[in-house]
Amino acid sequence: MNTNLPAIVITGASTGIGEACALELDRRGFRVFAGVRSEAAGAALRAKASPWLTPIQLDVTEAASIAAAAELVGKAVRETGLTGLVNNAGIAVPGPLEAVPIDALRRQFEVNVIGVVAVTQAFLPLIRKARGRLVNISSVNGSLSMPYMGAYSASKFALEALSDALRTELCPWKIHVALVEPGPIDTPIWNKSMTLADQLVAQADPQVLSFYEKEITGLRRTVDGIVGKASPVDRVVQAVVHALTAERPKIRYFLGFPIRFLFKGFHMAPDRLRDRIARRLMGLS
Repeated sequence: MNTNLPAIVITGASTGIGEACALELDRRGFRVFAGVRSEAAGAALRAKASPWLTPIQLDVTEAASIAAAAELVGKAVRETGLTGLVNNAGIAVPGPLEAVPIDALRRQFEVNVIGVVAVTQAFLPLIRKARGRLVNISSVNGSLSMPYMGAYSASKFALEALSDALRTELCPWKIHVALVEPGPIDTPIWNKSMTLADQLVAQADPQVLSFYEKEITGLRRTVDGIVGKASPVDRVVQAVVHALTAERPKIRYFLGFPIRFLFKGFHMAPDRLRDRIARRLMGLS
């Protein structure tokens, strides 16, 4: 195997954005280490890629899994180091905060926030060797907290803060940190989130849920409409490739004119007006 290819690690590469990025970077000649949760997912990904792509078992919430993955990649790249790390693994815990189980809230932050820091810490020595780059997959929800997406939004707000701190802390080594902030993207995360929502509803206090029943019904209709208009995953892939390869990469990649408008417009609007707009956007009265 050619060990001179520039190496990239991608977390959450079993499906969706992570898988698409892994396959595109593999096609472009990178040596991709694709983090997956199971051997079956790794085999399925390998079947679509070149011989250079290497699936690695990586659970971002397990210290032993992260350490083993970092050791494996370190032995493979040696002194060449890592050209890039794409922190993509993430989940979305939906629902009214009053009804979200605390264990589910902890899981939200373990994956989307603590997992990112843990993986970054493990791979930074290899990134420093190559003066590589970090790309963190955030969301429009990293700046816009929407009703019934409070847990997810909070985790992405935290990711934005961590990325800003990392960018300034890693300046002496010229390690660039980029944030990719897409709106709705056509990936399996929507089905996974709805399945998780059904599980959380089954666990929640029926009396508490009764307060939100009408709004949750309206929200589901809105989500169905959003999924039908979601952008193709290629838009995120293009941003990630640019962040990893461009001579002058951006700090933030806002994907789509409506998203850029929402970011600017929301921050300029008074809080109460912003609250009313957020409810309207989510199909709530």
